[in-house]
Amino acid sequence: MSQVYNWQLGRKMAYPYEEKHPDHQFAFVFNINRCIGCQTCSMACKSTWTFSKGQEYMWWNNVESKPYGGYPQNWDVKALEMLEEANPGKQEWDATKNGARRPYGSYDGMTIFEAASRRVGPEGPQRVMGYLPSDEEWRFPNIGEDTPKGTKGVRGTYDKSGVSLPEHKNWFFYLQRICNHCTYPACLAACPRKAIYKRPEDGIVLIDQERCRGYRKCVEACPYKKSMFRTETRTSEKCIGCYPRIEGKETLANGTPWETRCMTACVGKIRMQGLVEIDKKTGDWANDPQNPIHFLVKKEKVALPLYPQFGTEPNGYYIPPRWVPRAYLHQMFGPGVDQAIERYTAPSRELLAVMQLFRAQQAIIARYEIKDGPKVYETKINGKPWALFNDTVIGYDAKGNELVSMTVEEGLQRRPAERANSI
Repeated sequence: MSQVYNWQLGRKMAYPYEEKHPDHQFAFVFNINRCIGCQTCSMACKSTWTFSKGQEYMWWNNVESKPYGGYPQNWDVKALEMLEEANPGKQEWDATKNGARRPYGSYDGMTIFEAASRRVGPEGPQRVMGYLPSDEEWRFPNIGEDTPKGTKGVRGTYDKSGVSLPEHKNWFFYLQRICNHCTYPACLAACPRKAIYKRPEDGIVLIDQERCRGYRKCVEACPYKKSMFRTETRTSEKCIGCYPRIEGKETLANGTPWETRCMTACVGKIRMQGLVEIDKKTGDWANDPQNPIHFLVKKEKVALPLYPQFGTEPNGYYIPPRWVPRAYLHQMFGPGVDQAIERYTAPSRELLAVMQLFRAQQAIIARYEIKDGPKVYETKINGKPWALFNDTVIGYDAKGNELVSMTVEEGLQRRPAERANSI
């Protein structure tokens, strides 16, 4: 295998193909703290792309409740168990080895590509370690929904001492999932037909339906289980990143790149999607501090990759939930969790302004500016002084056209007395 650099792991790793990067990369941030689990995103995707015969079990976008929910069932637990079985007791991070190209430290365990050589089956060594979910595991997309984790050894009873931060004793949270359009896709690595490719202009991962023969190696390899087999056509399919919208071909977009359907349908305003420029020399993200995705992931480090230890360098990032036990979050998002939650709990002036851009409109925001506003509130958070400023954040598209202007404080509308009960 070739050696490629994975900045999320802070080291080089084995991958079946040479390192190669697109001009820009499709990337997104989900704020778990805001999600209400309404599934509006899931229905927007379902009604747009996966409504045909043979796609009944396909949910390119899904929202599952953690820790008990999963689609397919137990997808993450199974992948983690397989890695642990291949490299027992050594799946660890060293967060002290951090630096410019290793923001979360160094991952000293094995990825799904490296562990594959230790899992030899009837077909010999595989390119990627994985498994094929059973039909039953695909059958219940909402299993475990809204089921909280309680006190260990006590069933059917809430903890009577109540809840308080930093960790609730009874807890669950919603995990929003689409294809991560990974930098090193496991689906692409495993396909014997070379039917899967990353688009050079935006890094979106697609399956060539003419070349696919339905071997399901991509379904087996993807640790996030976001490639799915369509029984009617006998081919595999996956999230296409709503690429016609990214290309600006939406009827009302006038050539401006628009966010995907799941992003724009989000009523909780938890989603932001964009394109980040890739540095051709390093393969890492180019320094673009006024890009909101770059700011949230690289500068503020408040948004983290999902299960980075798998090694695919996923391009979906999450602001972790504040109330969940840290050990669970460390396993899911890596060692950057504590810093991310600390910064989200007492947000900087810039972060608070950028957070207003989530779902402010449908076009992709390529750059933002902030105009200073007055101080409107001050308090202490975790014993430290903190102030709120009513700044204005302005979002622009890639051509420099202004898309949206938002203040940190929402506008207040007073209903006239004569219309108090007009609704």
